[in-house]
Amino acid sequence: MRYRIIGTDPRTRREVSTLSLGAMLFGTKTDEATSYAILDRFVEAGGTFIDTSNNYAFWMTGGQGGESEKLLGRWRRSRGVGDEIFIATKLGARPLAPGTSYLDNREGLSAKVVRESAERSRERLGVGKLDLLYAHIEDHEVATSETVQGFAELVAEGTVGLLGASNHRTWRVERARALAAAAGLPGYEVLQYHRSYLLSRLDGPSDLDQDGNVGAAGGELLSYLRSEPDLTLVSYGSLLQGAYTRPDKALGPEYDLPSAPVRLAALREVAEQTGATLNQVVLAWLIGGDAPTIPLVGASSVEQLEESLGAVDLELTPEQRQRLDTAW
Repeated sequence: MRYRIIGTDPRTRREVSTLSLGAMLFGTKTDEATSYAILDRFVEAGGTFIDTSNNYAFWMTGGQGGESEKLLGRWRRSRGVGDEIFIATKLGARPLAPGTSYLDNREGLSAKVVRESAERSRERLGVGKLDLLYAHIEDHEVATSETVQGFAELVAEGTVGLLGASNHRTWRVERARALAAAAGLPGYEVLQYHRSYLLSRLDGPSDLDQDGNVGAAGGELLSYLRSEPDLTLVSYGSLLQGAYTRPDKALGPEYDLPSAPVRLAALREVAEQTGATLNQVVLAWLIGGDAPTIPLVGASSVEQLEESLGAVDLELTPEQRQRLDTAW
């Protein structure tokens, strides 16, 4: 396993594995025994970075979520896991009642919600401190300054370490960080967005934003990351739910771009040269790119996880990386 430092403040920054394990379906679609086996293997391989959310996975049960956090709490207790394992969670998109969703009845990002939801996440996870807490989705009804202050208070109290945001417009992230900096408060240092090797359209229909897909890392966000090297990008959905390698998994219409066949050809070429799988090349490309990314990988079996673990030590040559980067 390889590692990198995330965060800038010596009091809160942490070294984490360059691969993060997503626990979204643990405790619902992925049963407890399988979830434990995947978690155990990830830790055995040196993995230290696990991702969840307070609303995972409400759509599987018709409830409000929390199953993933609860399972991680049980796993931590059963294995005697301490702060050597870094767990990130999110708040803001938890449904307020069973049978509803983040689209019509979400908790939002008020200071009250931030405090109360963070406390409940700590209880479910069985921790005194959340290593990384994300604002999961935008809240257009609460002043950004209130959200910034709410998160900062938890850091000051020692119940949260690092702060992050996902599925926010880049200008909203920058506004929040500027407000925090002006007030001498901790701000967002980790951003979680969808990023993969294939480019995706950002102007298509989106249930979160009338102006298009707010959750994908496009040129605006990547440019921002390159100008702010202290920020860390964590990418979800990087393997496109298996579409790179499984014939039964079709690419979504958002990837129907002229660049797609060209980039797929380059990906296959590099995979053949390295002897790696297409998925492993995608992950290696993300980890070692000029906008370094920590891929967030899901797994429903230990075998799936093994493939992702194999990408960590895959070294792409400068020529291979140029071939991938310039495939348009």
